Amino acid sequence: MTIVLIAHAVAALAAPLLIGRLGRRAFVLLALVPLAATAWLALQVGTIDGGGTVSEVRSWVPTLGLDLAFRLDALSLLLALVAAAVGALVLAYCARYFGDDEPGLGRFAGVLVGFAGAMLGLVLSDDLLLLYVFWELTTVLSFLLIGHATDRDGARRAAMDALIVTTLGGLAMLVGAVMVGEAAGTYRISEIVAHPPAATTTVSIGVALLLVGAISKSALVPFHFWLPAAMAAPTPVSAYLHAAAMVKAGVYLVARLAPGFHGTIGWSEIVLVLGLATMLLGGLRALRQNDLKLLLAYGTVSQLGLLIVLVGAGTRDAALAGLAMLLAHALYKAALFLVVGIVDRSTGTRDLRTLSGLRRTRPGLALIGVLAAASMAGVPPLAGFAAKETAFGAFEGGGLRDTLVLVALVVGAILTAAYAARFAWGAFADKPGVPARRCSAPQPAFEAAPALLAAAGLVVGVAASGLDGLLGRYAATLPAGDEPPL
Repeated sequence: MTIVLIAHAVAALAAPLLIGRLGRRAFVLLALVPLAATAWLALQVGTIDGGGTVSEVRSWVPTLGLDLAFRLDALSLLLALVAAAVGALVLAYCARYFGDDEPGLGRFAGVLVGFAGAMLGLVLSDDLLLLYVFWELTTVLSFLLIGHATDRDGARRAAMDALIVTTLGGLAMLVGAVMVGEAAGTYRISEIVAHPPAATTTVSIGVALLLVGAISKSALVPFHFWLPAAMAAPTPVSAYLHAAAMVKAGVYLVARLAPGFHGTIGWSEIVLVLGLATMLLGGLRALRQNDLKLLLAYGTVSQLGLLIVLVGAGTRDAALAGLAMLLAHALYKAALFLVVGIVDRSTGTRDLRTLSGLRRTRPGLALIGVLAAASMAGVPPLAGFAAKETAFGAFEGGGLRDTLVLVALVVGAILTAAYAARFAWGAFADKPGVPARRCSAPQPAFEAAPALLAAAGLVVGVAASGLDGLLGRYAATLPAGDEPPL
């Protein structure tokens, strides 16, 4: 695991030189690094599916008892595969998205590869303090990516907003990590979750502070505003950081802590109330957007609320649904952002009010976009459908709390289907009174990355039962969930 992270660091440092020599073609070469990480992770599936784990510990600061402790289990494997595989596709996509004359392209490439390595380090860390180091690395690197266009005031403001919110959340998380780690007598995450400390006031406050870090990173209410503003970033950044990687860090932290702390005082109130509020607010705001990218951004806010609810509910079925939804969301949302990037580059606009006729002039792109949007809407047999059905089933037959959550999930699903339809109609439909938009000719290489992601959503949906064993390894760490009636 250390070698994988070092490879990303070396590639990040070499990226400016490679871009200087090869131009945008260097992105394809850089994509080989996360692609190799994906291959290595895929080789570990058998071990993890068989109930094993992969661990690696190296001494870091012996005088302070700090180690470079990494651990690969079912949860970290899923997040790492998403981060590495989508990262490779986004880097390859960048070779077509940018021009050789793009200002600061070498810096951008280095930061993007570095971010991919930091995200992998975050989900592989088995030490609270080491996790915090990678957590803040993703914060700093995302600031640089969102603010890539340094000559635009909007990009600089959006980058600063994201930096302030996630940094303050990270500081709260650090205090919580110290409180929980000291109470447990260790900072090793696997040990803390397996044998959580007694539920004292100190531990409850520490867990609440850890959750503050998670909800700020994953843009839940009241921190949701930074994510739509971050759409000032180049579209590949939105597809990676804001669909498949950084915003999933908060979801990952909640999922990682849930087996040990889902019964802690205040946990349900924070996770369920804020998660459901975010899901409904984001869905409603998505329906009001005319910019395709902003529509997807508010849709992401909504889906992050849903994910936090599922992985934080503290039951086996909800956790299984949460991991299935996490995978489905990464596939369809990254694909949709990349489709928007192609639409923008081909037509010069993202305004759905002025887009018309793309289904005829770009039928291949329309097929990709509609397929991904259908998965987002929960149309069978796609991955989004399988995940949502599992989510509904997780809250059926419970007490009053589960019933209220189920009702909110159904409303959220209706909103999701509505803004998914709005996206498909806005991007590709023929609109009366709106002239057909002139666009450039199809570029199969440009459309390859979103096509693969959309196709993966179909494959995962059809073969969803094949993932039950792997995802169930994590879900089994939580109780069955016989909630008493309220």
